[in-house]
This record gives sequence, structure tokens and C-alpha cells, in this order.
Amino acid sequence: MRGVSHVAIGVSDMDRALKFYRDVLGLKVALDAQEKLPRFNAKPGDPKTFQRHAVYMRWNESDPSFVVLSQNEGEASGKPLKLDQVGIHHFSFWVDDLRERFQKMKAAGVKFFADPHESAGEAYGLAHERRVLTCLFQDPDGTVLQFDQLLN
Repeated sequence: MRGVSHVAIGVSDMDRALKFYRDVLGLKVALDAQEKLPRFNAKPGDPKTFQRHAVYMRWNESDPSFVVLSQNEGEASGKPLKLDQVGIHHFSFWVDDLRERFQKMKAAGVKFFADPHESAGEAYGLAHERRVLTCLFQDPDGTVLQFDQLLN
């Protein structure tokens, strides 16, 4: 393996999600599409395909990794996992300006679990003395995200 290709996030309201991921977090829309996909969990008699609105987003043009927001046709189902539940309960982005981003996001009403705080670097594969500034927050649907900034 070489890295993460993408993270897919189911959303209940694409307009609201775009205001958060694009306008607050700063991701750039690379593709906005209506997609028809195979239904992997279809029961006998169910349609074999489903429609979704998918918005592919990137933080820069040179990195092949991306985030895809998807809103399925019909009413959204389920709830996001809470921290430390089984399954992917959060994911994180590296940033260079966490304190500035924190202030902007706080002013926009983003729900944070805690203000930015420092942690030792060993969990990130760094020496213990290296410091990482980190914070956890929620998107409008309650999906947990994290920002990390390498300090030294």
C-alpha cells in the first residue's frame, strides 16, 4: 500500500455539507455528478442500482487523495459513529495553520470536542519530542473529523 486513495462521507443535505467542506474547511470541488451505481446489498425484488449526488473534493491539485461527499436518493439513513465505536469513527487532515482554522471554524459555529492541544509525536511515527497540535470537531451531520499540525 502507498496511501489513502479517498474517504467517502455520506451526507443528508449536500448544500449544507458543501457549505461546511468547501466554504469552512476549504476543500475544492473537483467533480459534481449524479451517479448511477450498483446496489451491493439488494434483496430479491429491490432495484439493482441506485442514484446518488456525489461531489469529489481535493485539498490541492497535486495530491491524488480526495474526499467524496455522497447523498443517496431518498431520505438519508443511519447516524454517524461516535468516537471509539467499531468502524471508522473519525479521520484527520494535516494542516499548516490549525489555530487560525480553529478560530474561523469556531466563528462559523462548528462543534468542537476540545480546543487545539499538543500531543507527543510517537503516535504519528515521530520522535516523542516532536509535537503535534490537534483538535476534533463534527461536520453538520455529526461525522467526526480531526486536524493535525506538526509543530516542530
